[in-house]
Amino acid sequence: MKSNRWAYAGLTLLGLVALVLFLNNRFPGALSSQNAQIRLTYGMVLIVAILGSAILGFRGNPGLAVKQALTWIAITLMLVVSYSYRSELGTLMQRTKSALIPSAPVQTEPGVAYLSRSLNGHFSADAMVNGTHVHFLVDTGATDVALTREDAQRAGIDLNRLSYTTAYDTANGRIMAARIRLDEVSIGDIVLRDVDASVMRTDTLPGSLLGMSFLGRLRSVEVSGDRLILRE
Repeated sequence: MKSNRWAYAGLTLLGLVALVLFLNNRFPGALSSQNAQIRLTYGMVLIVAILGSAILGFRGNPGLAVKQALTWIAITLMLVVSYSYRSELGTLMQRTKSALIPSAPVQTEPGVAYLSRSLNGHFSADAMVNGTHVHFLVDTGATDVALTREDAQRAGIDLNRLSYTTAYDTANGRIMAARIRLDEVSIGDIVLRDVDASVMRTDTLPGSLLGMSFLGRLRSVEVSGDRLILRE
């Protein structure tokens, strides 16, 4: 019975080592830093301590001891691995979110983000305007960032002080708009300040438009497959 207990322990440790080697091969460089190696060593020592104490503490029922030890080992290992691979897991979560919500920007590196194409074939963007969330339809044919009255009001624009003197020709005909300047428009960590915009007098547009007064100030806007890549 004693030899079986230690055999279970040995197999468990071998399994943990194999898992760590697999993850390190799957995500090369994740354990290259000294801090990551220290965290992994600490986690392995903790696992060995849990396993050893469980086996010694339940000498009369080694099967129960192993089951309980494996439960705590699994919890500890999940915490250690999740923390060690937090960057990779964060990227995976972002890409999953983008697949489910195409308008959610995915940050690939500082100042670079992409949007996924929606099922209707267009690109949309969840942006922050003056600190308020606004859902945009990306429109490279629009001169300005065009806000609906509702979105403008939520962004802190006083509609009563607007003068609708600018005419725009759209697919729905000519509409009048008021020219304004937005303090800040951001998509992911791409942040532009003092952005020219317009507020439509009537909400004849399908929604707010992300036009060239924002897109034209970026370093590049590129369509690659089903992605719209924005570079600040």
